[in-house]
Amino acid sequence: MNMSRMYPLMALALAGCGSRAAEPPAHAPLAGAAIGGPFALTDQNGRTVTDRDFAGRYRIMYFGYTFCPDVCPVDMQHIGAAMRLLETSDPKLAARIVPVFVSVDPARDTPAVLKAFVGAFSPRIVGLTGSAPAIAKVAKEYGVYYAKGDPAPGGGYMVNHSRVAFLMDPSGKPLVLLPSEQDPQAIVAEIERWAH
Repeated sequence: MNMSRMYPLMALALAGCGSRAAEPPAHAPLAGAAIGGPFALTDQNGRTVTDRDFAGRYRIMYFGYTFCPDVCPVDMQHIGAAMRLLETSDPKLAARIVPVFVSVDPARDTPAVLKAFVGAFSPRIVGLTGSAPAIAKVAKEYGVYYAKGDPAPGGGYMVNHSRVAFLMDPSGKPLVLLPSEQDPQAIVAEIERWAH
């Protein structure tokens, strides 16, 4: 993993620790960061999807896996609920946002498995999987870490991975990390702050 790509993310995570309220920055926190890039993956319906299919729309890019016992389902629940809140408060903006769940466990996350998983949280979430090299490429482009854990006694395994949800602009450039671990209103607030 290229650690030089992760240091800015760590700095961003620590930036919110101060107690003083500050004026909102003029530029998005991730503006200019080398995050994102072209990809070609398979969605939950078995169709090939590329980054160009999302051109002109904001994207929430989340990396995880469907067999995750806790973090991924909670984060996706928050993102799905945030989208429902936004559909009520600002339907036009909500229509311009596509939540995307990229699997880091392509061996188990087939399109059918992804379809059941993302469908449980929002009909608007696009689930993406692909070959192991294709997933490795997109994860590298986003600076996302993941690694298969040791096998469990029953044959299953966990996947250790970064816990990040990127808000990307309509041209595919990064804007900000969304607080997917917080309540849906916190996610909506960040989207409304940076998506116009």
